[in-house]
Amino acid sequence: MNRPWTLASSVAGAVVVALDGTALTVAQPSLHRELHATFAEVQWTSTAYLVAVASLLVFAGRLGDRYGQRRVFGLGMLGFGAASVGIGLAPGVGWVIGLRAVQGVFGALLQPATLGMLRAAYPADRLASPLAVRTGAIGLAAAAGPLVGGALVTGLGWRAVFFVNVLPALAFGLPALLRPEPGPAPAPTPSARPSLDLPGAALLAVALAGLVYAVTARPVSGAGLALSLLAAALLVRHERRAASPLLPPEVIGSRAVGAALGILVAVSASLFGTLFLATYVLQRRLGLDPFHSALCSLPLAVLMVLSAALCPALLHRYGARLTTAGATALLVLGVLVLSGATVPVALGCGFALLGAGFGTVMVAATQVIVRRAEVTVAGVAGGVQQTALNVGPAVGVAGATALLAAGTGPALLALAAVAALALPAARALPGPTAITTPRAPAPDDPVPASGPAAR
Repeated sequence: MNRPWTLASSVAGAVVVALDGTALTVAQPSLHRELHATFAEVQWTSTAYLVAVASLLVFAGRLGDRYGQRRVFGLGMLGFGAASVGIGLAPGVGWVIGLRAVQGVFGALLQPATLGMLRAAYPADRLASPLAVRTGAIGLAAAAGPLVGGALVTGLGWRAVFFVNVLPALAFGLPALLRPEPGPAPAPTPSARPSLDLPGAALLAVALAGLVYAVTARPVSGAGLALSLLAAALLVRHERRAASPLLPPEVIGSRAVGAALGILVAVSASLFGTLFLATYVLQRRLGLDPFHSALCSLPLAVLMVLSAALCPALLHRYGARLTTAGATALLVLGVLVLSGATVPVALGCGFALLGAGFGTVMVAATQVIVRRAEVTVAGVAGGVQQTALNVGPAVGVAGATALLAAGTGPALLALAAVAALALPAARALPGPTAITTPRAPAPDDPVPASGPAAR
């Protein structure tokens, strides 16, 4: 297997999605003016994507497990690029909203595959380094997104933001579809492939779509929350009885994996809620323009890249438990610093702490989730991880919006408390022995239904 190409493809898929999201934020005011859209319609250019991608990530991961991660990744990249072209040519905001939902469907296909391909290409005990590269690239994309988006919108208009996706989609999507799926063994017969569990996929999609819609609506949708809870209850009942559940026990049955998912939700909710509130601090309290606001927050991206690069060494020495707990404490401290900061230097320090904490947590928690999954269910594991990283920010921004009336200081203190919830959960993560040696079955792990995965 060509590991450098697999890593490059994984990074490209993650970066395309990250750049698209951050650049769209910059492009929305121009889109609003040119298409004569309402504020609600502009919000739906983001909401339509979030609802589609969050509801389909796990099912998309199962498609990768069944039909091949590289094939699903290629389809996702090409579809994402084609939808981007459609958005760039859209004659009205209704077309933009609809095509953003289509883009979300293809984004859901490619995101879990970026992790599934890495799990298939690298031995379990060597996953931390490629995951660190992937996380560092996402940090760079987060920093470059507003700058690239601003330059494109200023020079060429908001449509140019979407045309940027076409070249990487072709460069990585076509080879992924045209090259044969790697692997020394012949492809399994259809009867040996993982079941798709369509009823479970539908219930999970409704539960997640209802949740994301409910928390992104203004005001929060009670009907959406009720629908989400009902679908979640039916999903639990179905999965317990299903012969081949969408969420197999070997993916979510481990206490460590459950803790890692909860940690990702908590820290991403805190981070993105904090970034939402920081915009008000920078532009309203300090009077900075958008460009200088972006410069002030640049330490976040820089430290995210550096911390991701350092994380494999920390995991090797201290294990996921101490590494994640220490990084979460840094993130909490960063939110607390921002809650009382009044000058750009203090704000820069707060952003740096946020980046250092989040970059480390993302690598460490993702490594726990993906490493503990068998290769045959790596796509589902990647889908679950990506779902946590989509639901967390939606909940965080919704909570920050609701708390904004109380003032940015109290709202940031509440978000620090949300991040602190990850500290006790970190106790369930493995220590250094479990990270540096091939993993033996943990006492809380379910008995796998098949033989050991190839490393």
